[in-house]
Amino acid sequence: MKRSELVTYLDTYLQVASFIGIDRSLNGLVVGGRDRAIGRVAFAVDACLSTFQKALEWEADLLVVHHGLFWGSPLSVTDAHYQRLRTLIEGNLDLYVAHLPLDAHPEVGNNAVMAKRLGLAEVRPFAPYKGVSLGYMGTLSQKRDPAWVCSTLGFDHPTMLPFGKAQLQTIGIVSGGASDDVHAALAEGLDCFITGEVEHQIYHDALEAGITVIGGGHYQSEVFGVQALGEHLQQTFGLSTHFVANPTGL
Repeated sequence: MKRSELVTYLDTYLQVASFIGIDRSLNGLVVGGRDRAIGRVAFAVDACLSTFQKALEWEADLLVVHHGLFWGSPLSVTDAHYQRLRTLIEGNLDLYVAHLPLDAHPEVGNNAVMAKRLGLAEVRPFAPYKGVSLGYMGTLSQKRDPAWVCSTLGFDHPTMLPFGKAQLQTIGIVSGGASDDVHAALAEGLDCFITGEVEHQIYHDALEAGITVIGGGHYQSEVFGVQALGEHLQQTFGLSTHFVANPTGL
């Protein structure tokens, strides 16, 4: 299909315009020349040189990432930024970014997919950010321990604050660097809060309130959205899709 058609579909499906003024990330098509046919689409968490190189090895026409290249401030095209842009342009690899739109999406968003993976029932939006809820919360059909939650989500080396119940049932989820949203979980009276990074400043709040906090890693908590979006585009349009794994361990 034409790149312009795919970009229009993604912009609409992910409701990219709804996040203008909310998201520091520049979302949408951020690198691309003349319109052309797109057949192979790669997906990854981070826009970085090694991800670009892996996508080019797979001969991708377009790369869709969660963490993009532009974050609200002017950035000189020098050093690492120059090399990244040069690799994209010389490799004829277009770049599409979906940051907060791919956190909040009710079908292919990081948090909605994790909620589905856990089998949560009574799922509803959770943790508002600038008027938009990014996370989801819900209830397990039966109580589970934190180890089961981590295993089910593929969190190999989680950061754990096990200050709550031994058996968990109500869970709130906000992927990435959303440690402070533990306070939204406390306001909801949840048993557990899942995020990517766990910051020092929430330790005592979690301890004193008696809630379990699980940090699966920023990267690992945000593979879900790009993978689900790739599957969606493959099923919807018959595009050849590929997830570029580039874990940081963080």
